Amino acid sequence: MTEEEASIIDKNIAKKVSKYVRPAERKISSRQLKKIKNKKLKGTLDRIEKVSNEAAIKAARSEILLTEEPGYLEAEGIEKTFNITQKQLSENVDEDSTKKIFDLKLPTFGPYSLDYTRNGRHLVIGGRKGHVMSIDWMENKIKSEIHLKETVRDVKWLHNELFYAVAQKKYVFIYDHNGLEVHRLKKHIEVNKLDFLPYHFLLVSVGSAGWLKYQDTSTGKLVAELRTKLGGCDAIAQNPWNAIMHLGHYNGTVTLWSPNMSTPLVKMLTHKGPVKAVAVDHTGKYMATSGLDGQLKLWDIRTYKPLQQYYTRTPASSLSISQLGLLGVGWGPHVTIWKDAFLTKQQSPYMNHLQVGSQIQDIHFCPFDDVLGLGHSYGISSIIIPGSGEPNLDSLEANPYQSKKQRQEAEVHSLLDKIQPEMISLDSTFIGKVDGASKDLLDMERNEEQKAQRANEEKWVPKNKARGKNSSLKRYLRKKQKNVIDERKLKIQKRIKQEKEARRKRIMGNEDDKDRPKALERFSNKEL
Repeated sequence: MTEEEASIIDKNIAKKVSKYVRPAERKISSRQLKKIKNKKLKGTLDRIEKVSNEAAIKAARSEILLTEEPGYLEAEGIEKTFNITQKQLSENVDEDSTKKIFDLKLPTFGPYSLDYTRNGRHLVIGGRKGHVMSIDWMENKIKSEIHLKETVRDVKWLHNELFYAVAQKKYVFIYDHNGLEVHRLKKHIEVNKLDFLPYHFLLVSVGSAGWLKYQDTSTGKLVAELRTKLGGCDAIAQNPWNAIMHLGHYNGTVTLWSPNMSTPLVKMLTHKGPVKAVAVDHTGKYMATSGLDGQLKLWDIRTYKPLQQYYTRTPASSLSISQLGLLGVGWGPHVTIWKDAFLTKQQSPYMNHLQVGSQIQDIHFCPFDDVLGLGHSYGISSIIIPGSGEPNLDSLEANPYQSKKQRQEAEVHSLLDKIQPEMISLDSTFIGKVDGASKDLLDMERNEEQKAQRANEEKWVPKNKARGKNSSLKRYLRKKQKNVIDERKLKIQKRIKQEKEARRKRIMGNEDDKDRPKALERFSNKEL
């Protein structure tokens, strides 16, 4: 390798290092290191900074090993990519890619919703009229098939292909890969949409009652139960960057939720009518929303401002964003794919697909593959979208070709690395800060908070009820108030003590009353 080639490689690596270096506000500058007087602490922080920089350089260098590049459709001359049909693609691709284009016709139980596993290997479909099936679609093998004979609103895979959740007519049920019922979640009632946070092992549901619920699938506990106060909801999406849930409501707003807050973190007015679908890209920077007002809007989540706006002749029923940023829009019988839609205003779509005679219900891009799955009123379909999937996969993160042993070990490691729900926040890079206030200041603040809390408490006033052991007066006297001197309570106790003493004297008799004449003494014989 010549010096010029080496310098070119070093320049390319220097450009890529910025992706892996920590944000500037989290780094410790050399000037801050010099101000630290503790030599041991200074050396430790200096060593940590060096290790972090070396890790960023190694990560940038490892990109040289990623030899695969995404391939997009390229038109020649006056041709347009959106005019290319799936039939033309199947005639010009290899045999393995041709197998990825198929239609599964199930007109009896539709419309269908679907979901892919994280590695893109398995597919689960759920028909509105109760048909649920899990498939290894790469090998065209059916893993399980059940007929529930009741309404199915949504289906969702859990941490791997062994379990999936089904939102049925009243409750949410969890089934294993053989189609056997494992759990019934009674607290998730009339659920419309499901989602799963893989790094937190949280199953998220929202329904017609407007309650957002987080269920920990590793422990079985209900982590949070939040009332949105915005009515029913049937549009939900997670932000893969920070695990914040995005909900679309009937009043045209999109709210951002965390299980640690009872109120929405952010509330955005996105449409003039009900929100039909929400999607967030994998970088956590952009969001797409569609509403009944016929608008498709693209948003920058960092600033909460709109980027572009498109019009759909029929309100879009489903949205999906691929790993490489392609936006899929399902409206009526059509599916439209947009390329670089978040960067610039596009004049024409990247690809089009028409599902003749049916309505699109749900669409999902398959991870690590150039495939888009469609759920519609007559079954499901799979089409090829060149350039949608990530070509270089990380086998430690999601491996489509993993063995049984690898799957078991991956499950154990993911449980050990499980992130607690308390860590979910808008800024995923923020961990915490040390409170540098002195102990005296903290004690003074705590005392002021306690005084303000006591002042805000309403004073208890007893009600005048019938006398007895459970009278309001007795309850007032039994009330335990530590370190509180109540004058009214002392007066009542003194009066009760005096009444008891007078009653005792009346019964036992008093020595002072002996010299007093009795009422019938005048009729007695004084001589006797």
